[in-house]
Amino acid sequence: MFESLTEKFNSVFKSLSGRGRITEANISDAMREVRKALLEADVNYKVVKQFCKDVAQAAVGAEVIKSLHPGQVMVKIVNDELTKLMGPVDTRIYFVSPGPTVIMLAGLQGGGKTTTAAKLAKYLVANGKKPLLVADDLQRPAAIDQLIVLGQQLEIDVYSEQSKNAVKVAKNGVKHAKANGHDVVVLDTAGRLHIDQKMMGEVADVAKAVTPQQIYLVCDAMTGQDAVNSAKEFNERLELDGVILTKLDGDARGGAALSVKAVTGKPIKFIGVGEKLDKLEEFHPDRMASRILGMGDVVSLVEKAQEHFEADEAVKLQKKMAKGSFGFDDFLKQMQAVKKMGGIKDMMKMMPGMAGQADDLDLDGAEIGQMEAIVHSMTLQERRDPDLIESSRRRRIAAGAGVEVKAVSGLVKTFKRSRDMLKALSGGAFGGLKNLLSGGMNMGALSQMMSSGRKIKQRSKRKKVIRRRGKIKRR
Repeated sequence: MFESLTEKFNSVFKSLSGRGRITEANISDAMREVRKALLEADVNYKVVKQFCKDVAQAAVGAEVIKSLHPGQVMVKIVNDELTKLMGPVDTRIYFVSPGPTVIMLAGLQGGGKTTTAAKLAKYLVANGKKPLLVADDLQRPAAIDQLIVLGQQLEIDVYSEQSKNAVKVAKNGVKHAKANGHDVVVLDTAGRLHIDQKMMGEVADVAKAVTPQQIYLVCDAMTGQDAVNSAKEFNERLELDGVILTKLDGDARGGAALSVKAVTGKPIKFIGVGEKLDKLEEFHPDRMASRILGMGDVVSLVEKAQEHFEADEAVKLQKKMAKGSFGFDDFLKQMQAVKKMGGIKDMMKMMPGMAGQADDLDLDGAEIGQMEAIVHSMTLQERRDPDLIESSRRRRIAAGAGVEVKAVSGLVKTFKRSRDMLKALSGGAFGGLKNLLSGGMNMGALSQMMSSGRKIKQRSKRKKVIRRRGKIKRR
């Protein structure tokens, strides 16, 4: 996300490097480029104008600290102003007692409301709630079926009716929640165009009938300023409590994220950063500003690590690495944990200065699945001591996993390289896995990981090219 904007901001800051003082002329030149970058990112014009004015006022007369460069001072100023622009932090959901708390989702057609309803319900379950999904999108074909399927995947109850009366379904859904002990209702309404007065009237009637405690507008971030305009229209009709931006992982510009709070006055509550049902994140303006400026998002990375890595397991792993007893089972556990965290690519995007190199490190689900199949074909002894795996064992393992022998050889080599890397990780990177869980960070061994990962990826690409050439020759 925001790749284009990040690149242009960094170019502006780089141009200021080497100067002893930030002057008004420097600021004027920098703001011209910043203004251009923001407009190209589809940020609202009025927002851009005010933002550049605020940055210029904060920067005029700013002294360059001896240990810093002017570009770094501007990074700090722009970071602060971006945080103000998108803030403050407001991810709280206000629950009522006695329940149920009704959360209503509204938005344009195709904005991702139904999937977001399921993601939000999953988030609520993780926070100790018992939600009920109410399928009140009676306009889109198969919308009810889609929500039922998502509910089944998450093992969350879904209330639905074969009806054309959205107000009736909403009221009955709330009654069902009360009768069955659900403390939260997530109401999925039909998508509409903000110029469709009849449909806008219907969503207002639904809100009046069930008096939701929270009304969130679900906006497709890829629509840029259109998302902001629709938010303004919906807010006039419904009095929104917040915004959920979807498809932010696919938007390299970021105009909606930077504009919606300033234009509507309503906070961004959550962001959708992927299609999977666990890809809903609380929105933190300071972290987003840091990502936009290419400084990573270490806090979110640590939170993900705390969620997927057990502290006790991390300590045990460090001890194993220290003793040299780190085996394939341990390696597989770490790969699976990284996969749950979104993969190496997503993790690297949260590292300061490493987002642009993340593509070289990505391992897709099929590659990790093949690794799992190979490891599961090994004996317990082979998993514990990979040095035992010579040619005859590799042929047996390959046959059991349904892969070629060279795939087994490649994994063994990758493992040994990773084992060396993880030894460094144990002593250095992140201050050890234990320190990762408490927020520590050291970039030394991470560079080794990046270099190792890039080599693995490059070898994989070369092998694919060779195989293609071989097929062409045989033809």
